[in-house]
Amino acid sequence: MTPRLFMCALLACLFTATASVSFAQMSAAPDSATAAPDTAAAAPATYTPPPVQAQSSKPPLRDRIYFGGSVVFNMGGDVSTIGVYPMIGYKIRPKWSVGLEAGYEHVTFDDFDQSADNYGGSLFTRYRLIPRMYLHAEYQMINYEVFTSPVASDRDWVPFLLLGGGLSTMVAPRTWAYVEVLFDVLQDNGSPYDDWEPFVSAGIGVGF
Repeated sequence: MTPRLFMCALLACLFTATASVSFAQMSAAPDSATAAPDTAAAAPATYTPPPVQAQSSKPPLRDRIYFGGSVVFNMGGDVSTIGVYPMIGYKIRPKWSVGLEAGYEHVTFDDFDQSADNYGGSLFTRYRLIPRMYLHAEYQMINYEVFTSPVASDRDWVPFLLLGGGLSTMVAPRTWAYVEVLFDVLQDNGSPYDDWEPFVSAGIGVGF
């Protein structure tokens, strides 16, 4: 081989090797058009609703308290009674309530033409069977003026345990009229009433 041909062959080999390396580098370089997405990009924010406060199933206080009063009249036997009893109650459950009652009554004794003024109080509970009918239980203490003679008297506490029920009807928003009939099951010896004489009362209750 002549020196000129050798030089030409050497230059051709160097050119081919250089072109191969350049092509390999171009193939390994990432294409900006097809580059992988940036995994560091922030993910879209998710909305978290605020916590919902639990709604209380218990009615407000004004809907659990009721008040009113009754008028008591009893014209049986030798004793006639007219009384006024204001009361306040609290609903433990929609159908069940408890309450307090105070009272004053004027009593007339027909057998010896005398009268007395009595006072007292009671604890009671009521349970509604249906919207217009309820059961009633009451423990009552009354301070009676007891006549020891036609012209002399003393005072004595007499207990009663009254059981019975009543009927009620709505006469205005949140206002009920009711009438109830109760019987004393204690039958204390100091009671001025005949055995199993009914106690009849009528009244008005607001919120009842």
